Amino acid sequence: MTWASVSWLGVCACFAAGTVPAARAGADPAISPLLHAVEQHYNHVQTLKLDFSQTYTAPGHPVQKESGTLYLRKPGRMRWDYSSPAGKLFLSDGKDVYLYNPGSQRAEKSRLKQSEDMRAPLAFLLGKLDFEKEFRDFSTRPEGAGTWITAYPKSQNLVYTKVEFLASPDGRIEKVDVTGQDHSQLDYIFSNQQLNAPAPPSLFAFHAPPGVEVVETGQ
Repeated sequence: MTWASVSWLGVCACFAAGTVPAARAGADPAISPLLHAVEQHYNHVQTLKLDFSQTYTAPGHPVQKESGTLYLRKPGRMRWDYSSPAGKLFLSDGKDVYLYNPGSQRAEKSRLKQSEDMRAPLAFLLGKLDFEKEFRDFSTRPEGAGTWITAYPKSQNLVYTKVEFLASPDGRIEKVDVTGQDHSQLDYIFSNQQLNAPAPPSLFAFHAPPGVEVVETGQ
């Protein structure tokens, strides 16, 4: 899996806990109310449904654009249904994660807990990331009615070096931009967010298409 794929794994671990520790020490006081608004928006959500589009760019590689619908359910369950490319699926049942690409004869399976120390940038969306513990040097810039927040991780051993996310005044995350150690860029746009949308447990069970082998992989 690419580091972009691994970052999706962190969503599961973060959504499983469903709490965001207050991150105030060392942060600009002007940022704290906005972080609090984000926490309040997502902390008590049991399920979430939204549309996403993602763009991945890396030096020397063509731009990759994908889109679809994301479903999440505590604890630790998620389903990325892709409309482009149609048939692609990334799913967690709370214990294992599966990645399937259309036309492939295999689906990749790995343990969810392998990603628990990832602290993926998308934790901003789901509410567990400890801002104070994981990040330093917060800054903001306005964009329309929203505010971009930029943060740099304290650790230099992560796959990303900078995270930026656009938050609306009510704490809704609309965009997330992630810069990788390899100077790659992973950008997400979220829309049509539905808090506590219908998302039954059966939605998060992986069923391999006929003829597709499930292969266990490391992170």
